[in-house]
Amino acid sequence: MTAMNQETYKKKINRVMIAAGSSSSGKTMISCGLLEALKKRGLGLNAYKCGPDYIDPMFHSTVLGIDSENLDSYLSDRDGIRQVIASAKKDNAVIEGVMGIYDGMSVDSIKASCYDVASLTDTPIILVIDAANAGRTVISHIKGILADDSNRMIKGIILNRISEGFYEKLKPVILKELTDGGFSDIRLIGGIPKLKDICIESRYLGLKLPSEIDNVRENIDKFSEILEKRCDIDSVIDIMNSADEIEYHSDVMSTTKAPKDKPVIAVARDEAFCFYYRENLRLLERAGAKLAYFSPLHDTEIPKEACGLILGGGYPELYLDKLSSNTSMLRSVKQAIDSGMPTIAECGGYMYLHSLVKDREGKAFSLVGAVDGECSYTGHLVRFGYMQVCDDIEEIKAFGADIRGMRGHEFHYYDSTVTCDHPVKKPVSKTEWNGIICDEKKLWGYPHFYYGSCIKIVNGFTEAAKDYSNGKQCKVFCQ
Repeated sequence: MTAMNQETYKKKINRVMIAAGSSSSGKTMISCGLLEALKKRGLGLNAYKCGPDYIDPMFHSTVLGIDSENLDSYLSDRDGIRQVIASAKKDNAVIEGVMGIYDGMSVDSIKASCYDVASLTDTPIILVIDAANAGRTVISHIKGILADDSNRMIKGIILNRISEGFYEKLKPVILKELTDGGFSDIRLIGGIPKLKDICIESRYLGLKLPSEIDNVRENIDKFSEILEKRCDIDSVIDIMNSADEIEYHSDVMSTTKAPKDKPVIAVARDEAFCFYYRENLRLLERAGAKLAYFSPLHDTEIPKEACGLILGGGYPELYLDKLSSNTSMLRSVKQAIDSGMPTIAECGGYMYLHSLVKDREGKAFSLVGAVDGECSYTGHLVRFGYMQVCDDIEEIKAFGADIRGMRGHEFHYYDSTVTCDHPVKKPVSKTEWNGIICDEKKLWGYPHFYYGSCIKIVNGFTEAAKDYSNGKQCKVFCQ
């Protein structure tokens, strides 16, 4: 994406980021609780998650009913991130951070950290500090983090897992230390007690899905009430309102061609396939595609009008028996691919295309069979982290578009016996491996790609679907 020769716009979005000193400090629960508390006050809200994670935005959208998207400064550039925020339909936004506040792609840089995103978008930060099992050292933790806040983004602090009595003792000491250190503008928002019965459970790929957690809506509602009692929500709103207008450039899709006839793209979406970047789907729609959602678990075939197919990531390994038993859907997907329908398959969707997938106990299940190989559980993360299509070689094309340099992320414990065709690499270590299968009709592999990093793929895939649709119509007419 580039801002060259593009008109500049400004939009007022009141916003705040919830960041923390480390992972497992309570960012997700505090972000969800804050969203619910603000929602109860009548604020129109959008939510965001820093980084490539899919599950936290699902809590924002499916549990709270608040639109949520990803903000990632590796997958997208400054203008791309700002455009996502500026596209919000509501006037207020809560951005949930990722890992520790300065944790990014490598230890020698803040690139792709939540602090990087906050700096690129001029978003004030409320810092969450896990105060469990610590005394005065909590203050040292805060001062150490503030020492690296070169852009003075941190405007508030919440202490998590701290008793009310100890919080009241610590509060005046923290405020004095902040004032003495030149940080008198930073507000101490409040202290939240340890809550054994209110939590969001995890599994080996991260948080459990909202649908898998009992009473998740009730838990978040209870937590929002605790936030109201133990935190100064009015101060949070003041911090949100202090955010400057977000400046951005003209829509990236304004330079793309929208086909006159909208090709229908079938998108798998159910319990097994649920990992999608909202921005990817929006880019396809803005390029002229019409999205039709279907369920490989519950439906018998892909939508009849489909002329393109997307199989996203998710947890197919948890539903192998049901996916394998739905033989009519397996035939429908295989026939579509064999007929030349352009297809994108990422991670779990790529696994679904294999002949066999084994569960964690080694039991094999037959699936689509478009990929002649099998996937099995490795017991460890495989090629975890950011990646990109190699850009220092001859062109690599998918759907007629050169995708060299396109960026994505891998997060999976399963691996395939199939060796892919084209090389991808890690952005920091430069480690290379053959990670994707692509040609005029397909883009398959374990990476979850962010289409905004290579906008040509959007037009390429949409045009390929349109060509397939025209060919299908011609075949019917000729018959």
